[in-house]
Amino acid sequence: MIVDDNQYIRESVEILLQLNGTRLLNASGGEECLKHLQEGFRGVILMDIMMPFMDGWDTIREIVDRGLNDGNVIIMLTAMNEPTVKMDGLQEYVVDYITKPFNPNEFIEKLKFYVSFLDGVKAH
Repeated sequence: MIVDDNQYIRESVEILLQLNGTRLLNASGGEECLKHLQEGFRGVILMDIMMPFMDGWDTIREIVDRGLNDGNVIIMLTAMNEPTVKMDGLQEYVVDYITKPFNPNEFIEKLKFYVSFLDGVKAH
């Protein structure tokens, strides 16, 4: 799932992943992300930081508070070069921090790694 308020970023990542045989669920913000998680989504979450209403850190905090983090891998996908103090206390829930723009090949390889990690966890 990609959580980003920028439609062009969501569409670009979706096209890139489709070309590599991966489906992508879109969320235009934190509330929509939480809705997908409550409906049962489990997998890799690509989370933007700078979003209106509920930023990425607030969204992650809400995911954890609602107990929706099990079975998910959260990767920050953001234009911010380094995390802010709002990340304090959330480090254990974020497995990677990818800055935009990113190298498409490296991005796909990272996602494949995290998806395979989740597949291994589900198999046990």
